[in-house]
Amino acid sequence: MNLAVVGDTLLDVDVVGTATRLCPDAPVPVVDVTSENARPGGAGLAALLAHGVDVTLVTAIADDSDGDRLRKALGDMTVVAGLSWAATPVKTRLRCAGQSLARIDRGGCGDPVVTDEMLDAIESADAVLVSDYGRGLTKDVRLRSVLGNADLVVWDPHPRGSVPVAGVRLVTPNAAEAASACGAGPAQAAGMLRDIWLADGIVVTTGCDGAVLDVGDGPITVNAPKTQVVDPCGAGDCFAATVAVRMMHGADAFDAVQAGVGAASRFLGDGGAAGLIVSEGER
Repeated sequence: MNLAVVGDTLLDVDVVGTATRLCPDAPVPVVDVTSENARPGGAGLAALLAHGVDVTLVTAIADDSDGDRLRKALGDMTVVAGLSWAATPVKTRLRCAGQSLARIDRGGCGDPVVTDEMLDAIESADAVLVSDYGRGLTKDVRLRSVLGNADLVVWDPHPRGSVPVAGVRLVTPNAAEAASACGAGPAQAAGMLRDIWLADGIVVTTGCDGAVLDVGDGPITVNAPKTQVVDPCGAGDCFAATVAVRMMHGADAFDAVQAGVGAASRFLGDGGAAGLIVSEGER
């Protein structure tokens, strides 16, 4: 079974150090760097977390030094990539004692190239997870046409991204994204967005509270186990990837969402994305 993960791939970099003193010329900590870890972010992270099936990452990567580093971080993952004309998006987090002190973003949005090979990879997949990070890939007309014809699509949206194509099996906005799209709380938004986006089902993730699912019979709450969370980065990617894999294996929406909530909780309990150590050049 093959899952095509389609979307914008970022480069996440954690600069980790210790802070035991303040800077003499400003009231800020001095960080002594002990390590620097790079890993795929966005659709790349979702693909990395899709366990139990063969995965093909369908994305666009810039021809720049950060793009080279991103390709190395993807390791032996199967990647079908067009060219991005925008600089590779990089999110660099400065971290001490398990906490993020600051995040520095660079890179931009553009009109990524969607190739015939990318479309073929989607058409030949058993299921598709769209991991939209608002960088332009999901607005491509040909790509949207192919996604609209796919049988099983799970769509993880983004406020700056494109609206899901009609007929998606499940859309997975978080509470803030759902509120931005329709101005309602999770339970009401799930039903409203199902009609607005013409989707079979909507699941609104609600952080430590779990998720609210609506497949046409009203909202159903799926509670999350109590988990100590320091950094929630990557939880949405873990949730969406798990849901897509479970639905590929025949689970209904409720069972898939239950599995996704549980997997995301365990992922956060293990340190979240910051707990992943991906050697550049290996998966």
